[in-house]
Amino acid sequence: MDNSQNLANLPSPLALAYLGDARHALFIRRLLVSRGLSRSGELNREALKYVTAEAQAEAYLRIEDRLNEDERAMFGYASNSTHLNKPKHASGKEYRTATGFEAVIGMLDYLGNQDRIDELLTLAHGE
Repeated sequence: MDNSQNLANLPSPLALAYLGDARHALFIRRLLVSRGLSRSGELNREALKYVTAEAQAEAYLRIEDRLNEDERAMFGYASNSTHLNKPKHASGKEYRTATGFEAVIGMLDYLGNQDRIDELLTLAHGE
């Protein structure tokens, strides 16, 4: 993808972050179920270790050097957005990093690149 033209044709970075958040949560839910967890309370507690802004920022740092040019560009667009509302338990930097992480995953989902999503999320979560 030529990032100057084709990234402009995608939905907004924040819309992609919204999509990426859902796709990441689904990956984590599948991961936890595959580990044999079955009780909803336990699943929800464990999921919080992965889906908070702080955890997503850490996950991004584990894959940052593996991103291609388009993925890096999307991360930059999303993390530099001016319309971010920081949650009370994360720093501004963590929240921006998490938003960029989600936008990368959302972009890949929107483009139908499920193999790349699985590759990055597996690397991000050490599975």
